[in-house]
Amino acid sequence: MAEKLTAVKGMNDILPPDSARWEWLEDKVRALMARYAYRNIRTPIVEPTALFVRGLGEVTDIVEKEMYSFEDRLNGEALTLRPENTAGVVRAVAEHSMLYDGGKRLYYMGPMFRHERPQRGRYRQFHQIGAEALGFPGAEVDAELILLADALWKELGLKDVRLELNSLGQPDERRQHRAALISYFETNADQLDEEAKRRLHSNPLRILDTKNPKMQALVEAAPRLIDFLGEASLAHFSSVKAILEANGIAYSINPRLVRGMDYYNLTVFEFITDSLGSQGTICGGGRYDYLIEQIGGKAAPAVGWALGVERVLELIREQGGAADLPVPDAYAIVPETSALPVVLKTLQALRALGVSVQMHAAAGAVADGMGSMKSQFKKADASGARFALIFGAAELAQGSVAVKPLRGEKVDAAQAQTLQPLATVALWAHSLRAGV
Repeated sequence: MAEKLTAVKGMNDILPPDSARWEWLEDKVRALMARYAYRNIRTPIVEPTALFVRGLGEVTDIVEKEMYSFEDRLNGEALTLRPENTAGVVRAVAEHSMLYDGGKRLYYMGPMFRHERPQRGRYRQFHQIGAEALGFPGAEVDAELILLADALWKELGLKDVRLELNSLGQPDERRQHRAALISYFETNADQLDEEAKRRLHSNPLRILDTKNPKMQALVEAAPRLIDFLGEASLAHFSSVKAILEANGIAYSINPRLVRGMDYYNLTVFEFITDSLGSQGTICGGGRYDYLIEQIGGKAAPAVGWALGVERVLELIREQGGAADLPVPDAYAIVPETSALPVVLKTLQALRALGVSVQMHAAAGAVADGMGSMKSQFKKADASGARFALIFGAAELAQGSVAVKPLRGEKVDAAQAQTLQPLATVALWAHSLRAGV
């Protein structure tokens, strides 16, 4: 026997019925994005490595430690499985000159890849849903995206998700803050861990994002970026906050919130829960006005966010929420194999009318009949179908099918009700779709 192969660690299969929860979430997102006039964009999973090095920052954790990068064996090109998708969306927008006629509101769904130690809510292949608004400089679009995310939590029935805000200002303000940070940490170098010492001069802002509990007091006392912001940056931040307050969106200011990529400026934000342990951030984003030019496009403002699908679904489970899992409208009971041609013709007609029907299929490598009526009714009940369609010999002799309601009743073949002529089964189907 050949060796049994398994999935790569941290890259998980999504099986029924769990996959139905994913589809349910995706359907909710599509409907909500349509109401906000965001349109779907789909970009490649593999991108040039330079896109992420240039876009995310050469000394970020993602680029330094987490990317799945490789050399194309045919042409030697350096390629990477995307670790996030904002850079890919920006690359596509710039490559196809999508902003030539004005700003664009876009959203995406799909897998991302980071080489991490797998744990709850943190996988090597994980999935994100993101929204990006490109070509719009105003604070109202920052606020719109936050309102969009908040509306999604309401659609999903999520509770106790808090919003944290900060402003990273503009590059010159960040440079002033950077110099103050370096000076402060140099003065306290004896309290820095090895990772912080390594980043002191290359990317001191990342030190503020440390998870080392021994450095928390030091970080809390560090110079705050918000104290270096000029009038325009403060006005932008005030406008965002005013719109959120007008819409009843609660938030807190977190002056240490910097996010994990270098491309952000002005508004940054995260939605956080305390229900998922250390992986509490379920959605994060902000403004990135310089990224398009940074990767070779024409300068244009932009803002966006991404949420972790696995974490959101886990939070729904934690809070006792339930997705509307799909069940068939009807289950076809087939006592005799000789009836199958008529059965399948009838089911195809029903499916063409939008009725979901599951047909009983014989079990085993070599089918020996269709199985007993009792076993078929058990399977019909287990399927969650509202009705059983019974294609018995007596019914078919009359050109009919017996329709029996299943929900809320004991399943008993003898209780089958309501003969429907095969020729007019469409009338029953219309009644079913109307909820009768």
